[in-house]
Amino acid sequence: MTLTDASALFALVDKTQDAHVRCRAALKTLSKPLRTPWPCFTEAMYFAYKAGGWPRQLLLWKLVKDGLLRFHIPTDAEVERMQALMNQYRDTPMDVADAALVAAAEALGEKRVFTLDSDFYVYQRNGKEPFEIVP
Repeated sequence: MTLTDASALFALVDKTQDAHVRCRAALKTLSKPLRTPWPCFTEAMYFAYKAGGWPRQLLLWKLVKDGLLRFHIPTDAEVERMQALMNQYRDTPMDVADAALVAAAEALGEKRVFTLDSDFYVYQRNGKEPFEIVP
């Protein structure tokens, strides 16, 4: 399992992105299935729609259908943690998708995140542990 952010998901399905080839190459090295919280998938869907409408969104759904991507459903405790994280990183600022990914990483004990978002170099798990960023 590899926790995955919206930025990487979008780059996987959008060949016009500079990071498309890099993310496709990184995908071969990652443990699968990829796992993402709903807020990250929602954000990726928004990016996909803006870039190519339903056909691009359908490529994201294909990742799910093919079993490459699964959803992480936040627990009540993770939802509370998301709010605390957004408060803690309000100067960055942290959006709900990033908060969901950090909370999931903490809950699942994962340190590796598949993302293009440089904010993950600032965020820390449990307030003290840096992430391992891929690609």
